[in-house]
Amino acid sequence: MRSNLLPDLDAHLFALEAAIQTKDVRSSKKRLLEMLAPDFREFGRSGKRYDLEEILSGLTTEVTVAKTAIEDFTISHLSETVVLATYRGIRFTDDKIKLVTNRSSIWRLDADGNWRMVFHQGTPAA
Repeated sequence: MRSNLLPDLDAHLFALEAAIQTKDVRSSKKRLLEMLAPDFREFGRSGKRYDLEEILSGLTTEVTVAKTAIEDFTISHLSETVVLATYRGIRFTDDKIKLVTNRSSIWRLDADGNWRMVFHQGTPAA
C-alpha cells in the first residue's frame, strides 16, 4: 500500500531519521516534539524502555553526538498513514565503526499533516 500524500515518502522519512541523529535536533526539545508523537515509546539498544519524557530528557542533555550513518533503509506501508522504517545504524568513533544496530521506527501521519515517530527500537547487530 502506497500513500499518495507524499510522492517520495522514502526520501522524506530517511531525512527525518537522519535529522534525529544530529545535534541540532537532539539538543532542541521543540524540534524533537515536532518529530516525535506524544505517545512515543522506544526499546533502546540496551533493552531499556523509554517514554517521550525520558527520551526528551536524555537527548537534550547529551554532551556529544556521535557521527552516524544509515544503511539499507527501507519502508513498508502498514496503512495509508502508518509506515515501518527499518535500517542499519552505524556509529563511528574516530572514523572507525564502533556500533552497528538494527533499527526500526514506526512513523504516523498525524492530523496536522506531519509525519511523527511513534515507536523506535534498536537491536545490537553482529
